[in-house]
This record gives sequence, structure tokens and C-alpha cells, in this order.
Amino acid sequence: MVTYVTDVHENEQLSVGRVLPVVVLDDARHADALGDALVKGGLAAVEVTLRTPAGLAAIAKLAARGDLTVGAGTVLDAAQAGRAVAAGARFVVTPGFAPAVVDACRTAGVPVVPGAATATEIQMALDAGLDTVKFFPARQLGGVEMIKALAAPFRGVRFIPTGGITPDVIADYLAVPAVLAVGASWIVAAELIADEDWDEITARTRQALASAGGAA
Repeated sequence: MVTYVTDVHENEQLSVGRVLPVVVLDDARHADALGDALVKGGLAAVEVTLRTPAGLAAIAKLAARGDLTVGAGTVLDAAQAGRAVAAGARFVVTPGFAPAVVDACRTAGVPVVPGAATATEIQMALDAGLDTVKFFPARQLGGVEMIKALAAPFRGVRFIPTGGITPDVIADYLAVPAVLAVGASWIVAAELIADEDWDEITARTRQALASAGGAA
């Protein structure tokens, strides 16, 4: 059996700066410039969601660069997981716990981080041999205090909160020992990509990393 989350823990690139940008791309032609902006800002990992038809092509472009660890997000079924891995995804993230996706990732030998919003879903992840979960949507579910409450009985679980994470709260999340990294969509906001404002994305990347550096 592949131990996915151990692989995630050992993948230093995934947790560089403890910030993981979560990208929605409408046009895969933006992938290379986006990758340049993130790397220039100091990041080495990115999650590209499959919320648009351009997602798989964008994963392929970014994975081909060699300077970014690229994951696929919003993976809803096993077929999507397979296509994402074939495109070059090195890890898979789901919005909820999906046994079929976990099994597909096990077969492919790729780390998977399932979404979990409740103690029951965390228990399901543990039963599947996983110990890192995506806490989503973090702000709406109670944010830092909810993670602290869930981490108390699940001491071996690591969390990647995503949803509503902004620069002013990054340090608060990362001060929680159970938090591995935070997902940050504001770094790669859709309007910045549409306007091809790569300098602003680089600036936001640096800002996020600086905020993360303030975590205890």
C-alpha cells in the first residue's frame, strides 16, 4: 500500500513557504507565464483545479517546466484523477472524501489529500490510511478555532485549510501545529490572470510568503 500523506510530508516542494496557490485557469496559454510569476515569487508548488476545461492542459504545461510541483484540485471522480495524473499531476486534492478517488490514486502511486469538514470525514481519511486532509471551506467552517478543535482528538492529522484565506490570517492558521500549509486562491485571483498581471501575482506570492514567515 502506498502511504500518500507520508509522501506529501516528505515532499519539501509542496510545503515550501507553507503556502499553496490554488489556481483556476480558463486558458491554458496563461500557464507558462503564471508559472514564471509563482517561481519568481518564491513558490515551488501549485494546485490547478479541474473546474474549467483548461485545467488538464494547464497541468500538463506547468508539469513540463520542471521547476514546479503541480497538483490537480477539485478532482471529483476516479476518471478525473487518472487524467490528471496522466497530464503530470504529482498530487491530487479533492473537495470532499471520495473513496473511488483515493483508490485511483493508490493505484497510480500518487499522494491524495481529501477534503474533510467534519470529524467523521477525518475518521474516514484515517481509515483509508491517510493523515493529511484539506479543510474546506475553512472560513465558513469556523477557521482557526475549528481546526484547533478537530486537531485535539486527531493528533496525528495534518490540515491544509483552503477557502477564505487572506494575508492577514495566514500567520494565525500556520501558528496551529496541525496545519501543514494553507491554500491561497487570492494570490492567483481570476482577474489578475485575465489581465495578465503577472507582476502583481509575483508580488502577492511574496506577500503571502512573508505573512507565512510570521507564523509561530
